[in-house]
Amino acid sequence: MVNIRIGNGYDIHQLSTNRRLILGGVEIPHELGLLGHSDADVLTHAIMDAMLGALSLGDIGLYFPPSDSQWAGADSLVLLSKVNQLISDRGWKIGNIDSVVVAERPKLKPYISSMRDRLAKVLQIPADCIGVKATTNEQLDAVGREEGIAAYAVVLLVSS
Repeated sequence: MVNIRIGNGYDIHQLSTNRRLILGGVEIPHELGLLGHSDADVLTHAIMDAMLGALSLGDIGLYFPPSDSQWAGADSLVLLSKVNQLISDRGWKIGNIDSVVVAERPKLKPYISSMRDRLAKVLQIPADCIGVKATTNEQLDAVGREEGIAAYAVVLLVSS
């Protein structure tokens, strides 16, 4: 019997001037970036929370609290690698990831392949095991008013 676990994750960060926009480890040219203690990469954060949730290990705030100055400006891909090691140490590996980024602008389609490649390299899985989609909120709510960007992720873990 194959032992599997499923986790879901969500993150949202406010858009702000004088910040870089990083999604899935890829810097995207835009006049606004995401505000946060780390690099505020909502896609990577949602994936990490889904990974942790699948094993009932809490959320990323437990491991990388914003009150801890060592994580100020942290590269979320480094944090993702640490979370991947946590699940590996417990005898699990990623089966696949499905995710969606919700943003009115910029258009993300040109960057999705690079995001998948970056995430796959860090997680040491094939890029075709990672789904990244982009959508808008049709100008509804804070994301629709371009006040922020959100991401959702679902992760399937398989016992290794």
